[in-house]
This record gives sequence, C-alpha cells and structure tokens, in this order.
Amino acid sequence: MRSALALAALMTVVVAAHAAPPVDTIRWVAQDVPPHFSFVQGRAPRTVAELGGGEVDGFMRVLLARMPGFHHEFVEASTTRYEAESRRGETLCSALHVRTPARAGWLYFSHLYPALASREIHVIVRRGALAQLGQGRLQDGRIVLADLLGRPDLSLLLARDRAFGAQIDNLLAQHVVPRLAVGAQHSHRLLDMLRAGRMDYTLEYPAVAADYLRRVGEPDALVALPVVEGLSTLLSYVSCSRTPRGRRQIEAVDAAVRALAREPDRAAWVRQWRGDSVDPADLRRLNAYMDERARGGPRIE
Repeated sequence: MRSALALAALMTVVVAAHAAPPVDTIRWVAQDVPPHFSFVQGRAPRTVAELGGGEVDGFMRVLLARMPGFHHEFVEASTTRYEAESRRGETLCSALHVRTPARAGWLYFSHLYPALASREIHVIVRRGALAQLGQGRLQDGRIVLADLLGRPDLSLLLARDRAFGAQIDNLLAQHVVPRLAVGAQHSHRLLDMLRAGRMDYTLEYPAVAADYLRRVGEPDALVALPVVEGLSTLLSYVSCSRTPRGRRQIEAVDAAVRALAREPDRAAWVRQWRGDSVDPADLRRLNAYMDERARGGPRIE
C-alpha cells in the first residue's frame, strides 16, 4: 500500500514537471495620464480587464489579451522609479515612454503603432494669458516653440524626466527649462499649477488637457495651441528594462504586435481599440504600418 502511495506521489511530481511552463509576469509601468492611460477610481489597474479605453491603455487591452503565456501586473511608477529599478536589475515594461538616446542605455525599445493625431504636443496656456503670450511668429497657423523659448518674459515648467520626442527634446536642451518632480500623475499636477498662474505655459497633448478640464469642471480655463515642432514622435513605443528578462519580455511583446498585424479581421480589433470614430488619416497610417509589421521580423532596439 505504501509503495502504491509512493508511486502515485512520484507520478504526480513527474506529471507536474512536464506540465505547461510557469507563466511569466510582465510588470507594466502605470501613470495616470488620461485620456491616453487612465486609472480606475484613482488607482492603477490591477488586471488587464481594468485597463481603460484610451489610446495607450486601450491598445494594451487588445494586445495583452493575445499574450496567453504571460500574466500582467500594473505598477504606479514615475519615470525616475522606472529608471532606478531598471538600473539595479529589476524588470519593468512601459507603453508610455518615448525613445531617447539616454533611455536606450537602460531600456530595450520596440514600437506598437504609428503616432495618432492625438499625439501632437501643444503649448497649453491659461485663456486669460493669451494676450501676454501673443501670436508670435506663425508657420501654417502654428506657433514656433523656438520663439517662445527665447522670450525671457514667459516661464515654462515641465515634468522632470519627461521626453517629448527628438525634435522638441533637442530644442529644449538649448535652453534652461525648470523641471519639477511630479511623480506618476505629472499631467494633473502641472496643469493645476498652470491654472494657478505658477507658470505661463507648459507642453502637453491637447486631449490630456481637455480631459483634465472636464474633470475639474472648467472647460474653458486653458487653451491648447499647436506648435510647428509639435508632431515630434512618429511611433508609439514599448520599452522594457535592459535586463535578460526584459529582453525576453520585449521580444514577446514584439511578436504579439506582429501576430496582431497578421490577424485577418484587423478592422475588428481596431474598432475594439478606437471605436467607430477613427480619424481617416490615422487609419491609413495604421494600416500601412501593420502591413509592414505583418511582413517583417522583430523590431527590437
């Protein structure tokens, strides 16, 4: 009897050893930057099902549901924490961070989709301060950000560690621009300060500013002005810590994007992601990008 029990226990161990490998866990950086990525009732999502329907979290909802070999966790973390954990060997991933040469030293990058129209950086200013800002030099109806940065009578404040894409980042590097450590909810903090008159203008996506104004109940308090240098990011990136585990995870995300691109009913997941009101120009760029991703191999940088 004892031999039979021992044999049964041994067989259980053998079966378990040959069962499916343990599910890997990807820890995703979460930041409350609505409408691109929104917290549920003020807290970071705990599961894929709790992801919102914005540009970034909506795409993640579609993509992560197609990664059955992985469990996904969401960690509220500032960019500073993302860097600190990555540099000490921990692994996090993010769909919220722009690729920069400095970040390439501690992150692997791939990309998810072409930047949508909502990803065009604007100057955000108080409506009552429009006269002080003036129109300045215009190109095709857009303000020249370089001109604003050269005006000592105007103050700009930005979040520390935030990147805006190569064109704007290179321009900002030529000036002394105050930066504030504002944590994972940087947009709300800076826009609060702008409304209070702590600076003259900041840089943000217009959709983020519009969502913020709806939340505070002052839809006309701030104005978003397009700038010549505004379309500074051409692709939406995904990144993972530059660790062995991070390499495996970004390879898996990249493979999932390519599988998504090859799905025969692309229109179905696009509707799931963006609804029925997709900008026609965005849709053309998205389809061209996904056609290329479906044909190509991994794109890990």
